[in-house]
Amino acid sequence: MESIWSIKIAIIMIFCNLLSVGIGRYAIAVRSLGPSIPILGLEGLGLPELLATTSLGHVIGAGVILGLKSIGYL
Repeated sequence: MESIWSIKIAIIMIFCNLLSVGIGRYAIAVRSLGPSIPILGLEGLGLPELLATTSLGHVIGAGVILGLKSIGYL
């Protein structure tokens, strides 16, 4: 039986989320007025922006994982 989760899948999802947060940090023009999240020096990135970018990262990651599985890489 093939495993649904593997370390390759986890690395792909983490990479897609980090990429999405990095792009969102510079692409979001109107940010919330709340306090910033004090991780990794992400000044001006609040909870709504973090949730939005990681949601997009999960959508992108799911697409990448499904695409890689369909071509037989995973």
